[in-house]
Order: sequence, then structure tokens, then C-alpha cells
Amino acid sequence: MSATELIYGLHAVRALLGRHPERVLNVRLAERREDARVRVIEALANQHGKPVQRVDTQALQKALGDVAHQGVAAEVVPLPPWSEDDLLVALETAAQPLILALDGVQDPHNLGACLRTADACGALAVIVPRDRAANLTPVVRKVAAGAAETVPLVTVTNLVRTLKLLQEAGLWVTGADAEGVKYAHEADLTGGTVLVLGAEGSGLRQLTRQTCDHMVRLPQLGAVESLNVSVAAGMLLYEAVRQRMARKK
Repeated sequence: MSATELIYGLHAVRALLGRHPERVLNVRLAERREDARVRVIEALANQHGKPVQRVDTQALQKALGDVAHQGVAAEVVPLPPWSEDDLLVALETAAQPLILALDGVQDPHNLGACLRTADACGALAVIVPRDRAANLTPVVRKVAAGAAETVPLVTVTNLVRTLKLLQEAGLWVTGADAEGVKYAHEADLTGGTVLVLGAEGSGLRQLTRQTCDHMVRLPQLGAVESLNVSVAAGMLLYEAVRQRMARKK
């Protein structure tokens, strides 16, 4: 991992300045962007004493590659990876935590997309196995569009053991499978919840499936057998958010 990373986009940069300004080294704004959203980011950077550079749009494009940077970038100290112990410590102060676990997802684009949705849904962390699974790479960071710097990625040696530890900590482990007994909206996802999704094509491993407290499925009305894992993760995470927001009303 490099000593610093470049994140980009209005939401990602603003979120990091708001939540973890100590990790922002400097902010880079396109010369021609003077709208209200950019002024908010500039004000946040000034508030926290972070240097703001006005740069040519082409210079931003060269530094970031072919991405939708929206004229905003920041150099940041990468989010340190979490260990299993870090996750368990974080649970001690988390109310109704929502965690996403990916069982052997190997496509870095899918992992990046899952991190991005996990951030949007307020997930505490994303868990992946150390072996035979995608881990944090430049491609993942690029697809995550800043979420890799806000949502901890927990790499574990034994996913089943970690799931059992989370169960012991009071969380319900809900697996996703096309043969699930209930639809996702029929399950209670309002308490401490771990959503577990399997690898592209093969789905959850048998031992992982057996560890889950219950299995749910998503409605599928078309001819395609299964959803892309990042799409399915997004649907399940938002179902959990929907239920939690409804309960608060």
C-alpha cells in the first residue's frame, strides 16, 4: 500500500473532510469549479487547516485516470485495514451494526462496488477472506470512489470463525441464496446484522451456509439465474436501511 492515496468526487472528499479530517493532507479543486458544493468543500478544508490547490482539469485527469472526478480530489492517508480484533472492539460501541461479508468474491470491481454501497448504507465494515478472494487493490479503490477510505475492510483468515464470533457478540448472520426460505423483506434486518453473500456463480460455500442463522432470497422474475453479487449486496443493504428507517418513524 502506498503512503498516500488520491480519492475523488464531491461526496467522497466532503465525507472524509467531515468524518476524518486528520487523514486529509490536501485538497485539489479544478480551476473552473466555483459552484456551491465546491465552496462547501473548500470551506471545510480551510476550517481544518488543509491546503487547497486550484489545478488544471487536465492535471486532475492525468493524476486520477479516466474517472468522473467532478473536479475534486484529495490526497489522503489510507484507512488502515482492520483485523478481526479491531472489528470486535468496534462492535462494543456500535448500535445495531450492519456488516457485509463476502464469501470468496474474486472480482475487484464487485468488491469496489460493494464498498461503495456499504458506505452509502452506513455499514460498519466489509469482511472478506484473506485467500481466494479480492482484497484492497488500486482497481478496488478506484471503483469504490472513496469508500475504501471510509468503510473498513476486514481481511480474515477464517470467515466461518469470524461469523461465529459475531454471533457470540449478539449479531444475526443472514445469508443470501436463491433458495432462501424467506424473501429479504420478510426477514428482520433491524438489529445487529451480518449480510453474507457468496462468490460469483458458485454462491456461498457449504460451511458458510451452515453457519448462517437464516437464509433469504431476492425476488427474481426474469430468466437469468442469479444477480451480480454487487447488485444483490446493494439490494440487501438497502432493504436493511429501509427497515431501520421505517422502524424509526
